[in-house]
Amino acid sequence: MRILVPGATGMVGGHVVEQALRRGYEVVAIARNPTKLTIGHPRLAKARADILNAASVEPLLKGIDAVVSTVGIGTSKQPTTLYSEGTRNLLAGMDKHGVERIVVISSEVAEHWAHQGLFKLWIVLPLLQKFIGATYDDMRRMDIALWESSAQWTTIRAPRIRPASATGRYRLNADKPIRQGWTITAPDMATALLDIAERDDLGRQPVYVAN
Repeated sequence: MRILVPGATGMVGGHVVEQALRRGYEVVAIARNPTKLTIGHPRLAKARADILNAASVEPLLKGIDAVVSTVGIGTSKQPTTLYSEGTRNLLAGMDKHGVERIVVISSEVAEHWAHQGLFKLWIVLPLLQKFIGATYDDMRRMDIALWESSAQWTTIRAPRIRPASATGRYRLNADKPIRQGWTITAPDMATALLDIAERDDLGRQPVYVAN
């Protein structure tokens, strides 16, 4: 498999690149400053690109089997279009080059809250939305872009991603938020992204993961 990894220098992106190479993938790692990615490998190509610049991304999608997007700005009070416009640019390039599969990171906060437990429903999620909601608003716009596309997409509704060592396991639920699924480590998140990208039964739907 040959994958494109936007956000390859980020907390999760670096783990995705490393793990993908261990699985035998060919990897095209893109970032605004790819020199920050210190990994070297014969099956790894690094490219300078900004997903908000459609012209810089589109040529890199030629020959790609799947996109595993790890882009993010963390949580912010400032409006952003990174998730929505960036994903639209990726989808446009995918459509041009016949790439069908894309997996992206979203958040439980960006999901409809109807299926959440009472503590999250009444306390945690409203507080997160109130104080750092700009990120989640753009993730919701990203969802619309994905639904409007013809791509086989999977959105991962992630809990808090921790910069910690891998536990070697994670839980996945395709139907509802995971009970007591408060966090996931960055390397376990990377594993989940790659596992999901390999599956053909999770297309065009959100899923939940957690440690």
